[in-house]
Amino acid sequence: MDSIIFDLDGTLWDPIESVLEAWNNVINEHNQLKDGITRKHLEGTMGLQMKEIGKRLFPELNEEERERLLKDLSRYEIPHLSKYGGSLYNHVEEVLVELSKKYKLFIVSNCQDGYIEAFYDYHKLDKHFIDYENPGRTGLSKGENIKLIIERNHLNAPVYVGDTEGDQKAAKEAGIPFIYARYGFGEVDEYTQAVDSFDELLKLF
Repeated sequence: MDSIIFDLDGTLWDPIESVLEAWNNVINEHNQLKDGITRKHLEGTMGLQMKEIGKRLFPELNEEERERLLKDLSRYEIPHLSKYGGSLYNHVEEVLVELSKKYKLFIVSNCQDGYIEAFYDYHKLDKHFIDYENPGRTGLSKGENIKLIIERNHLNAPVYVGDTEGDQKAAKEAGIPFIYARYGFGEVDEYTQAVDSFDELLKLF
C-alpha cells in the first residue's frame, strides 16, 4: 500500500448542522417550498451527487426549478462552510499527520466544485493532502474520479476509505480495497476492513 484516498462527508467530518443552516436560509425564501429540511433528510442523501440529492429532497419541483435551487444552495453553502466549517471527527488531524509520514493522502468526494476547498479553508488540513477530485469539477462518477486520482498521481497500491455503499461500489469500480468507516452515515455489507473511529486507521496502517 502506497496511498490512502478518503471520502469526505461521514469519513473526515460531519458537515450536516452547518449545511442545514445554510440551506434552510435559502429554502425559506423559495416560494414553492413550504418546509425546510432536517438532519434526517440530509443523512439520507450522504454520498449522492447533487443532482440525485435534489431529486430526493425536492420532488415537488420540476427539473429546471430544481437545478436553479441547487445552484442557489451551492452558492450559499460554500462560503458558509468556508466561514463556519463542519464538525471534524475525533483526532482527524493527529491521525492525518501520522498517516502522511508513510502514505500519500487524497480526497475524492461526490460533492460540488468548491466544497473540498471550503473544508480546507476552515479546517486548514490541505497541507496533509496531495490532490483531490469531485464530480463538480470533472462530471465523472466517484469510481471514475478515484481512477483519475490514481492515474494522475501514479499510485501503485491505494485504498479507499469511506462510509457508504456508494463508496464501496466506487472503490470496487476503481479496483482497489475498501475500508469501511463504520462511524459514518451509511451501512455497508462488503468491505476489506472496517474501523469504528478515525484513529483506528492507525492500527490498520
